[in-house]
Amino acid sequence: MAIRTKRKLGDLLKEAGLITEEQILAVLTNKKERQKLGDALVEQGYITERQLIDVLEVHLKIPSVSLYRFPINEQLIELISKDVARENILLPIEQQENVLTVAMNDPLDYYAIDDLELSTGFDIKPVIATKEDILQAINKYYDMDDDLDTVIEGDEAPAVRILDQVLQAGVTLRASDVHLDPSEGQVSVRYRVDGVLRNDRKLPKRIQNALIARVKILADLNITETRMPQDGRIRMVIDAKPIDLRVSTLPTVFGEKVVIRILDLTNIFKRLDELDLAEETLVKYREVINRPSGLILLTGPTGSGKTTTLYGSINELNKEDVNIITVEDPVEYQLEGVNQVQVNATVGLSFAAGLRSILRQDPNIIMVGEIRDKDTAEIAIRSSLTGHVVFSTLHTNSAIDAIPRLFDMGVEPYLVVSSLTGVMAQRLVKKVCKDCGHYRPATELEQAIFHKRGLEVENVFEGAGCDSCRGTGYRGRMAIHELVLIDEMIKKLMINRASMAEIKAYVRKQGSKFLLDDGLLKVKQGYTTVEEVMRVAFEE
Repeated sequence: MAIRTKRKLGDLLKEAGLITEEQILAVLTNKKERQKLGDALVEQGYITERQLIDVLEVHLKIPSVSLYRFPINEQLIELISKDVARENILLPIEQQENVLTVAMNDPLDYYAIDDLELSTGFDIKPVIATKEDILQAINKYYDMDDDLDTVIEGDEAPAVRILDQVLQAGVTLRASDVHLDPSEGQVSVRYRVDGVLRNDRKLPKRIQNALIARVKILADLNITETRMPQDGRIRMVIDAKPIDLRVSTLPTVFGEKVVIRILDLTNIFKRLDELDLAEETLVKYREVINRPSGLILLTGPTGSGKTTTLYGSINELNKEDVNIITVEDPVEYQLEGVNQVQVNATVGLSFAAGLRSILRQDPNIIMVGEIRDKDTAEIAIRSSLTGHVVFSTLHTNSAIDAIPRLFDMGVEPYLVVSSLTGVMAQRLVKKVCKDCGHYRPATELEQAIFHKRGLEVENVFEGAGCDSCRGTGYRGRMAIHELVLIDEMIKKLMINRASMAEIKAYVRKQGSKFLLDDGLLKVKQGYTTVEEVMRVAFEE
């Protein structure tokens, strides 16, 4: 057995000047039960995972590896059980004579190393890899091949394990959606991570029917119906986190395509001050939602974070002395103390019908998931005029575009003018990876874009690409916003059917920031890049 000099992580980080004794004590006080110090420090934002790996590399002379680029010897997988690999976050990757190289998230876990040496008979050489890299490799290599070798069409047991692995990989990658795409000879598994779809693996065609049947059973869908689209939901626990899965099936020429939206229930319940709102925007938005009545609209395309902002707003207003009722399609997250109604078209419970019933329930605050037609729009507007605060969403490109959209639905202009108090548009942009982000001088084109909006910039932050972000330079997403408060002048312009260009000019003159302005400010703060902002925002 190898002789090791045992060092404590806290001491190494203090030596590196990354953290103080007081901060370590604060983290230990707040960390979850059985959570390791390194994980707690990263989760609570004191250090990044890359900083942690760099310290271990330098002080312990332990190299780090990128598992997604490393030629892993798959025959070694059977030396360590999947349970041991997952529990200790490690993976055997290479063997030379009597030395087994094991990728570990915590190379200071001497108990795990000693156990491996006893169970395998090899001397263990630890190398460092990110937690996400190891978990993704475990999901990729363990059991999958065995399951695929033994599966026959319609065989349920291997399909159960394969689906579990596919979903676990999605949660590990922090994917928003999992796609099961059938083609003529195989089924592709793809994940949408930070808004971008990427291929993960190919499954043989013979697993398709059993896999889709398993999804349908969990989502309580009709297994025998393969010619019509179906929607369902699954509630399960993955990696000790409560996860809500939204399932959509669609018949295609090669069989049913399945898309599974992953809703991590631990991440949705954010406060307003956690939603990336600029300080000035946050103050104005709070002022609008705390008014006694009025219609507040959130706009943007599907997947732009509108629901998260809606729930953040409802959470802020959710107090004992108010009655909050929502009508949603579907209810995505269950909120404590809020009465939530789910639209059910098969029994005639539409947004409009649900909203009519809500008004007889003595509400203070109403949330309508989406305004899709004239009926819903008119009831929502009339509700706001009779002393209620009403929240809803619209699919428009900008905040001001919500006004003509309501007119186009056939709502009388005087009703829109009387009810609308504020409109906020938002988009999601990818964040620069903290581990490989660095400043560089802004290009002439970037400086010109800033200058055109009355801003100046010398340096911008961008990611070089590293193991943490899988070479993309981005990790995670954040929102950019534009908030338009409907004042008397805008109401006058609306009632006189002024053009959107006139209203935008007035709003800009009042100092309001559009999506592009907010995005560029977040570029200056080092959160994202000009390229990302220009991808989702346009110049007015």
